[in-house]
Amino acid sequence: MIDIYETEFRKADLNLLVVFAALMRERSVTRAAAALHLSQGATSAALGRLRTLFDDELFTRTRSGVEPTPRAVALARRVEPALGLIHGAVTDRDDFDPATARRTFTLGMSDDLEAALLPRLLEATSGLPGIRLAVRQASRNTVADMIDRAEIDLGVAAAPAHRADHRSRALFTSDYTCLFNPRLLPLRAPLSLDDYLTHPHLLISYDGRRGIVDDVLETRGLDRRVIASTTHFAGAALQLATLPALATVPTHAALVYADLLDLTATAPPLPMPTYTVSAIWHASVADDPAHAWLRRLVDTAAGRRDRRRSDGTEPATRQPD
Repeated sequence: MIDIYETEFRKADLNLLVVFAALMRERSVTRAAAALHLSQGATSAALGRLRTLFDDELFTRTRSGVEPTPRAVALARRVEPALGLIHGAVTDRDDFDPATARRTFTLGMSDDLEAALLPRLLEATSGLPGIRLAVRQASRNTVADMIDRAEIDLGVAAAPAHRADHRSRALFTSDYTCLFNPRLLPLRAPLSLDDYLTHPHLLISYDGRRGIVDDVLETRGLDRRVIASTTHFAGAALQLATLPALATVPTHAALVYADLLDLTATAPPLPMPTYTVSAIWHASVADDPAHAWLRRLVDTAAGRRDRRRSDGTEPATRQPD
C-alpha cells in the first residue's frame, strides 16, 4: 500500500491542497493569497496546477470572486479534515489550538439566530487573533445544501432538513415574543387579545404574505391588520423605533432587540408553537478537531443566552436534554 501511495504522491505537491482549502474558504484568489501570505500570481499558478492535477476547472470566475465546481465541493469534504490530520501528525499533536491557529469558520444562519448567537461567539473569540468568523444567510430549507456545497462549515437553524451524511445537535428551544415601542404604543404587558388584534402589525415573511401568527389566528377564526412586511427580523425591529406597530418574532432575537432598541417584549396573548434550534454539519468533518472546537463554541454560546423577557416573565423555553 505504501508503494502505491508514494507513486501517486510523486505526482502531486501536497501544498497545493492548502491553496485549495484557502480558495474554498475565501471564494477569491486575492483573499486566498492574502490569507496564505502568497502573491496573487503564485496563488493563480497553484490553481492552474490543481486544475491539471484533478482534471477539473475546480473554480469558475464570478463578479465577486470564484465559485467551486461540483468536483471541488466533493473534494473539499475530504481535503479539509485530511489537512487537519496531517497537521496533527507533523506537529505531533492531533488537537486544535485556537490560540495559535489561523482559520476562518463560516456559519450559516438566519438573522434572528445571528442576533442571538454572534455577539456571544465574538466575545468568546475576541482573544484569538487568528480566528475569524463569517456568517452567511441561511434558513432551515437552504442550510443542508449550503453544507453540501461547502459554503459553510456549520449551520444553525430551526428544525433543519438534513440527510444521512449530515450530523446535528439540538442547541435550545424557542418560541415567540411580541415587540412594541411603549413610547409610541401606550400598551401594558401582558397584552390583551383585543389590543393585539386592534393595533397594526409588521409581518416577517419570506413571501410577504403570511407568517406563523396568521396560521395560529386562522385556526381561531381571527385575523390581524398587517401594514407592511419584511424578510428580516432585524429590519422589523428597527422599524419599531419610529413606528406604532407590533411585531411577533422569535424570543431569542426579541430579547436582543428589546435591549438594544428599548422596546417592550411580552408574550403574545395566544398560544404559539415552540421549536428546537439545532446545529448541523457534514459527517465528513465530525472527527476534525477544529470543527469539534467550533461546535463546542456554538454550544456554549447557545447555552449562555439570556432567557428572561424584558417584562420579567419567563418565555416558554427549555434547554434540550
